[in-house]
Amino acid sequence: MSAKKILMVLTSHDELGDTGHKTGFWVEEFAAPYYAFIDAGAEVTLASVKGGQPPVDPNSAAPDAATDATKRFEQDSAAKTLMANTKPLAEVKADDFDAVFYPGGHGPLWDLVDNQDSISLIEQFLNSEKPVGAVCHASAVLLNAKNAAGKSVVFDKKVTGFSNSEEDAVQLTNVVPLLVEDELIKQGGQYQKTDDWGELAIEDGLLITGQNPASSELAAKKLLTKLG
Repeated sequence: MSAKKILMVLTSHDELGDTGHKTGFWVEEFAAPYYAFIDAGAEVTLASVKGGQPPVDPNSAAPDAATDATKRFEQDSAAKTLMANTKPLAEVKADDFDAVFYPGGHGPLWDLVDNQDSISLIEQFLNSEKPVGAVCHASAVLLNAKNAAGKSVVFDKKVTGFSNSEEDAVQLTNVVPLLVEDELIKQGGQYQKTDDWGELAIEDGLLITGQNPASSELAAKKLLTKLG
């Protein structure tokens, strides 16, 4: 049986609104799923909006954010080379993969929510009965992808993503362009959450979403189970 091919799509956005601070992808939300996938024998391809090295959220590389997966990534020169050479999103095709997974961080709120290449990719995966996974802020990438009825793909689906109370806790409620929880509900999603920073990943049909960094590995494992 050939290895499952999984596409991981990362942000290329590095400015945290007008704060003067940097953002990007959250290392744990990439590293934990990435290792879950490759340890299960999957082939992983990395893409980002602009291609090349995606920006890392500096807070996610701080010692207090370290996990086993981030420490493993820190020592993994092969993974770092892959990361430095992500494919531009416009050049990847849904047909080449069995599933797609979006790691979060605040970056995707700016450059992936309205990105036409991403929206079209998500729609193609779902139309081909292939699973789509997203964790934390990346759940927002689903908002503008449409189902056959012309509604958001989250409509009437159980979903999760970074909660309003978690955004409050990191004091970015007034900085971000949208609140993931509010927007998922606005698009008709059946939003669910657990305690702040608790582990929650939800599968509904082909959509698999995780609430926060702690939920990234569980979301990845649900995606793998879905792939069989």
